[in-house]
Amino acid sequence: MIARIAKTKDVPAIVNIYNQGIDDRIATFETRRRTVAGVKKWLDGPHPVIVVEENGEILGFAVTFPYSARECYAGVAEFSVYVAREARGRGVGRMAMQKLLAEAENVGFWKLLSRVFPENAPSLGLLRSLGFREVGVYRNHAQLDGAWRDVVIVEYLIRENLS
Repeated sequence: MIARIAKTKDVPAIVNIYNQGIDDRIATFETRRRTVAGVKKWLDGPHPVIVVEENGEILGFAVTFPYSARECYAGVAEFSVYVAREARGRGVGRMAMQKLLAEAENVGFWKLLSRVFPENAPSLGLLRSLGFREVGVYRNHAQLDGAWRDVVIVEYLIRENLS
């Protein structure tokens, strides 16, 4: 397996993996399936998109998104990491996140953050093992399929951990 910067040819696989995550209801509040056109836009900006590939097949990805339009937060990014169902438990998420952390530092980010469902033990375990700090819990953060869900807020101070 190798982790690398995503290319346009990877977009259909990224869409498929993201849509698995949407369908599984374990990792996102999103309910609207992603499209190739929408995900292709991710590659146009300064935010890293990483894929993990094995024998030409994309097994997972990690991506950063803008945290805020306010200039003072230019070095803070939100992130997501998703692994194809058939590749879960093989270290794909770890590889994707390690490469994402390095690339985020390369483009000047000083902090990554996200929100994770408390029930998503594999994601929380991965993030803890990489040095993410659990900041707290947003209770009743949003509804998914009509039910209020909590999220655990996580952050990673890049310069503190990588430099």
